[in-house]
Amino acid sequence: MRIARAQRELADRVAELTARELQIVRLVGTGRNNREIAEELRISEATVKTHLNRAMPKLGVSTRAQAVVIAYETGLVRVGSRLPRDRR
Repeated sequence: MRIARAQRELADRVAELTARELQIVRLVGTGRNNREIAEELRISEATVKTHLNRAMPKLGVSTRAQAVVIAYETGLVRVGSRLPRDRR
């Protein structure tokens, strides 16, 4: 029962993310850094940081590593998700 409630609460937190925040959390989960995300999405690194900094409190986390864990726990990212070419 507690696990189901925790999963629902986590899903609710993810649902609070904007489409761009969600996209960036997914990319963070695949191991991309801010520069790589910025290049892929054709936005500035500052914009990536802004979106990530807005997403993290919504997810209830304070570090990038915790955001990666949430991405995996919620299925935003799956094991074997594509990594940038220079990290394969």
